[in-house]
Amino acid sequence: MPILPIDTGRYGTPEMLSIFQEEARVQKLLDVEAALAWAHAEVGDIPKKDAQKIVDLASTKYVKIERVKAIEKDIKHDIASLVRALSEQCGASGAYVHLGATSYDIVDTANALQLKDALDVLESRLMTLRAVLQQKAGKYKETVMMGRTHGQHALPITLGFKFAVWGREVDRHIQRLKECRERVVVGKVSGAVGTQASLGENAERIQELVMKRLSIKAAEISTQIVQRDRYAEFICDLALVAASLDNFATEIRELSRPEIAEMFESFEVEHQVGSSTMPHKRNPETCERVCGLSRIIRSLTAPALEDVTTWHERDLTQSSAERFLLPEACILTDYILSLMNNIVANLRVDEAQMLKNVGLTQGRCMSESVMMALARKGVNRQDAHELLRKLTIVSEAEKKPFREILLADPLVHNTLGCEGIDAALNPKSYLGTAVKQAEAFAKS
Repeated sequence: MPILPIDTGRYGTPEMLSIFQEEARVQKLLDVEAALAWAHAEVGDIPKKDAQKIVDLASTKYVKIERVKAIEKDIKHDIASLVRALSEQCGASGAYVHLGATSYDIVDTANALQLKDALDVLESRLMTLRAVLQQKAGKYKETVMMGRTHGQHALPITLGFKFAVWGREVDRHIQRLKECRERVVVGKVSGAVGTQASLGENAERIQELVMKRLSIKAAEISTQIVQRDRYAEFICDLALVAASLDNFATEIRELSRPEIAEMFESFEVEHQVGSSTMPHKRNPETCERVCGLSRIIRSLTAPALEDVTTWHERDLTQSSAERFLLPEACILTDYILSLMNNIVANLRVDEAQMLKNVGLTQGRCMSESVMMALARKGVNRQDAHELLRKLTIVSEAEKKPFREILLADPLVHNTLGCEGIDAALNPKSYLGTAVKQAEAFAKS
């Protein structure tokens, strides 16, 4: 009976769920067993006809999950149960199933196969997000909005610049996952403690052949398990992706407050319900879901890092944790990536409100621009800063436009004149390279 939200179908995309479904997992394990038998035959350890029979029958079409579970209920070992179930189907050829292998030769190599597929989906999803952000950066490269620090109005930026900042962050995640793939997608056939003693004189060749057949690399060296710093790195990388998506979603949530009202996630006005009691509500529910699930993903880094520690050449502490860690991290990260792609692609932007909000401080947000204009005219920068600090206080206290206060100040008025003051107070003239940077990302 389904219990967790992933199992009930609430969270997860079809692409990623298919990779981690129970039958898919069992098939990956069988694929490794088949590759092992084939490799033994290639080096002459077992007859090729027996290896071929194992290859032909190493499928969930023949090895039923129900039978594996029935055996496991009796012998209390999952991989040994799989081996017995496959051997039953192979008749006399079953004697060669799992020859020279230990359980985690099969498990860790199957992990690599699943993670390889998962990384393909994740990288594709990140590339889609990058493309969406590129389009938005180009579209809104000149859309002026308020830049905020500490939750307060700082200096004007453009919305395209904000999207470009997000896009470059996504670029780094793409790079991390590509680099991580080299260390994570590795299998092993090294036997009980990693010495390959059970595989005989052809041990290294057998491992090489297995990995070649499965199209992955072998670990440079391993004990009874592939060392878990690899998986910890992967989970930490996914946690970083989740943290960024949390950041993007939080910004959208903040900007959708009625007091700001600059940017909103889409809302299906015909049918979507925002609240069970307040008909007017249009909550940023999808962004909130991204933020909430990102917390779960980040929480998985703790057990992943704990799993790096093992007693001697192996113990079983990683096994139970990883049954949750690897599927959950991949499924939830992919899911919130999918959500964010849809959120950004369908954002509602109120450009007029953005410009209106720039004027909320009556021009005081342009104080740096005025200070720099004075400095360029020869006024000491520190003196200019102190003067403008005092003038902004007067403007705010008296609720007068900053322009009016500047015109009344002899130093500012005499140094810049009316035209100079107006130029310095124009938000569109104080964007620096924001437009250029947004355009550069849009074209990258």
